[in-house]
Amino acid sequence: MPGGAGHDAALEAESYRILRSRIDLSHLPPLTRAVTERVICASADLDYAADLVCDEPTLAQAVAALAAGAPVVADGAMVAAGITARQALDKTAESLTERLARVTGISRAAAAVRLALADAGPGAVWVVGCACDAIIEIIARGTEPALVIAMPAGFAGAAEAKHALRASGLPSLTNGSEKGGAVVAAAAANALLTAAATQAAGGPADTQTA
Repeated sequence: MPGGAGHDAALEAESYRILRSRIDLSHLPPLTRAVTERVICASADLDYAADLVCDEPTLAQAVAALAAGAPVVADGAMVAAGITARQALDKTAESLTERLARVTGISRAAAAVRLALADAGPGAVWVVGCACDAIIEIIARGTEPALVIAMPAGFAGAAEAKHALRASGLPSLTNGSEKGGAVVAAAAANALLTAAATQAAGGPADTQTA
């Protein structure tokens, strides 16, 4: 069976070709377009074109931080596994996280944020695709992030947590609706990491994929 990097690249290029035959996003600013197209390709959901809440200058600052080596923190194993462009820090499965959650009475997701903050410090890019509690803890703990990518899914609290993040004033990349998940959160992170790698290599950060 065909496989390998060349096969994967061909599939990705075909995905982008199909996407662009169905919706024209050329009017979007470069990084916003890169994120939107990556999320739509990952989800096969064109509604994200209107659902994502992006701010181009905020994305540009995050790309610069990533190009300078800012750590990436994930809120779960599925998000971390989906971030292929750089290894992400994920504390959710550690025994210390479980102990901290049990002793303090907070959720595992909130405990993981506290422990990750101790390692990553300020200026990290946080990627939340699983747990609304992680968003609330990021807001409350003074994380001083370079960016918070927040796209958990759920009928109970997901849209509200994303709204709270936008209202907090922290630099964010979110979507307005209840949908989301690990796949789309990781896709958004990969789009920015790809731009950061290009910038770090001396090229324009807004290079479009495919």
